[in-house]
Amino acid sequence: MEITRRSFLKIAGGTLAATGIGAGVGVRPAFAQPRKVRYAQEVPTICCYCGVGCGIIAHVKDGKVINTEGDPDHPINKGSLCPKGASLYQIANNEKRNQKVLYRAPGADAWKEVDWDWALTKITANLKKERDKGFISTNEKGELVNRFESVASIGGAALDNEEVYALTKMNRALGLVYVEHQARI
Repeated sequence: MEITRRSFLKIAGGTLAATGIGAGVGVRPAFAQPRKVRYAQEVPTICCYCGVGCGIIAHVKDGKVINTEGDPDHPINKGSLCPKGASLYQIANNEKRNQKVLYRAPGADAWKEVDWDWALTKITANLKKERDKGFISTNEKGELVNRFESVASIGGAALDNEEVYALTKMNRALGLVYVEHQARI
């Protein structure tokens, strides 16, 4: 018997059809499987990786993120995610993630654990010290400028509009001139 391309396709198609009919009893489609995020709360959020701002639905159960998926109602990504966004739940569920604030003093060779209150007080004191040292109230012409040029601020893609607004207000109140945000880069 000579096998041509046409006869091969007929035989292969018939074999697949017969196998599908015989093995198809009791088979359910993949979308009919029970959801692995059953009884989890859906929390809409924004991906923190780049400046695109893709929408994500985080499934939270017992205070822990158990799954993330693209938000199909989000106007930017319409449910699709890049590989980084698709693996976003691993940020929250990673035993290697730092859980404590670490501080390394100037000239020290080791990090030490500190609490949040100490760290925020230290950051605030350093910012005030730098602002007091580098604040410019008037320019060369004697005009009032009230600016602070030795510190810059850059926002991140994970910030929403309200957080960016509050951050910008704080930066301008401090007199910062160099203010940038990742979504504009």
